[in-house]
Amino acid sequence: MAAEREGGGGRSREGGRRREREGEREERDNEFVDRLVHINRVAKTVKGGRRMAFAALVVVGDQKGRVGFGHGKAREVPEAIRKATESAKRGLLRVSLRDGRTLHHDVRGHHGAGKVLLRSAPPGTGIIAGGPMRAILECLGMSDVVAKSLGSSNPYNMVRATFDALKSEDSPRSVAARRGLKVSVLQARRQIDGAEAAEA
Repeated sequence: MAAEREGGGGRSREGGRRREREGEREERDNEFVDRLVHINRVAKTVKGGRRMAFAALVVVGDQKGRVGFGHGKAREVPEAIRKATESAKRGLLRVSLRDGRTLHHDVRGHHGAGKVLLRSAPPGTGIIAGGPMRAILECLGMSDVVAKSLGSSNPYNMVRATFDALKSEDSPRSVAARRGLKVSVLQARRQIDGAEAAEA
């Protein structure tokens, strides 16, 4: 009987650990927001006829500087979205934001025929962007940015071009470390350059 009680205790501890892991996973999932960017119906011709499936493109982010995108394909729409969301969470990109609201500097990105331009903006500007780019910037947590698509309107190319632009974003801290300067020196130079530009 004692052995049975011990075995039962071991099983209950294992069940408790499993519940804790599931709880942690749910909390981690709850911190992310996701946006369905595009869904496409695709067909594969097989011996018996055409087999329909759905391809989903999803963007996820924690609205605190991390964002990712994923692609999933399945016979049903919900399953395709679930696969795309999981894929997006596996490849998150961290982007440094100025004051937690905008970019540190203007950036360009391209992928295939997709070309995008992202510009930093003063407070109160809002997110001026459309389609897939808006979804990415909202999930990232930006509140002031101006974005323009200069090439293909294909959502896959636009998303990859936007991520290409975000990867080239540099924070003052990383630039200062690369140049062997202090961040305060860089910030002072930036203010001087801004004042000169305003006078001109």
